[in-house]
Amino acid sequence: MEVHPGVFVSNVKTEEDWRPDPEVGGDAEEHVLFEMRDSGGGWAGLSRFTETVDPPPWTPPSREVLLVLEGEVQIVVADGPTLELKVGDMASLPGGVETTWHFVELPFKEMAILL
Repeated sequence: MEVHPGVFVSNVKTEEDWRPDPEVGGDAEEHVLFEMRDSGGGWAGLSRFTETVDPPPWTPPSREVLLVLEGEVQIVVADGPTLELKVGDMASLPGGVETTWHFVELPFKEMAILL
C-alpha cells in the first residue's frame, strides 16, 4: 500500500494481499509491496509456493535479488552453477538468464526485488 508518494508499507501476515502469480501459474502466489515495472522502477514483494510441482523455467526480466524466508530451493542457472538455497540465503540473478527452480522443501517463501 502506498501511504505517501513513493512510500510503501505492507505486512506478510495480511492474507488478502496475496494474489496468484501470473508469471508462474499453478499455486504460486505473490504479495506485492510495490510494482513500477512499466516506469523502470522495479518490483518488490514476496513469492510463495505451497504444494506445487516444479514451476516452468524463469527468466528474470531484470536483475533479481532474493532472500529465502521459508523452505529450500535448487536453482539451475543455464550454462552456469546450480544454487542450493535455504532459509537465510540470498542470491542475485542477472536479467535475461534462464533458470530452472526445483523445490527441495515446501512450503517455500522468498522476498524478491527486481531492479
